[in-house]
Amino acid sequence: MRAYISVFKLRLTYGLQYRTAALAGVATQFFWGFIIIMVFEAFYSGTTTPPPISLKQLITYVWLQQAFLSFVMLWFRDNELFGLITTGNIAYELCRPSGIYGLWYAKLIAQRLSSAILKSIPVLIVAFFLPEPYRMPLPEDPAAFVLFIVALLLGLLMIVALSMLMYISVFVTLSPAGSLLMFGVIGEFLAGMVIPVPLMPSWLQNIVYVLPFRWTADFPFRVYSGHIAKEEALIGIGVQLVWFVVLVALGRLAMAKALRRVVVNGG
Repeated sequence: MRAYISVFKLRLTYGLQYRTAALAGVATQFFWGFIIIMVFEAFYSGTTTPPPISLKQLITYVWLQQAFLSFVMLWFRDNELFGLITTGNIAYELCRPSGIYGLWYAKLIAQRLSSAILKSIPVLIVAFFLPEPYRMPLPEDPAAFVLFIVALLLGLLMIVALSMLMYISVFVTLSPAGSLLMFGVIGEFLAGMVIPVPLMPSWLQNIVYVLPFRWTADFPFRVYSGHIAKEEALIGIGVQLVWFVVLVALGRLAMAKALRRVVVNGG
């Protein structure tokens, strides 16, 4: 555990140094945030039936998505890990006294956390002071905010566990681009990052609700906006915990199986 904490601290400190890149990322998040909100404004202006989620809740959803993109995007990648697998340098990792899964997991969490710290605060501060209808409101009450924080952090643990499966798949495919494309496109759509889950057709929602992806983004964002009641949020947090345990267990099992079959050039 001490080795994992050390890796986490080092990667977190390292990631916090990239302030200029984070500033450029903040500008990008605002650009896409305004574009997405304007598209939904046009969509809502032409609707003739009550929407399943209000425009104000949807705007909150979008700004949270942009602020915490580093937490919830599956295409967030570490090219160093891809290189270790595809070049055979994974041999150096196997010589370490600590398990690869735990070290990589700690590293990936630190990378996402450092990126979110640099980007989320500026985005949220500006979003709170934007003119209507683009302004992001505060949560309904402190309890909803606490539930949102818990759900968001559990979502972070889940998304890293899911991304670990992506890296492990490269042991088999030897194609980082293919694994990244498969996990990124499918996972983010099912997480509600392209279309919020309440706006999906009912048959597609039935599929989304039995998969783990929506618990990483859609669930915490809707808890903040009040679209998910506090009682339902408590149950959802329990479901997140179950999925987290399942994903980590599955990842460790897959990692152990992959390492038994790994071949390193030169013996």
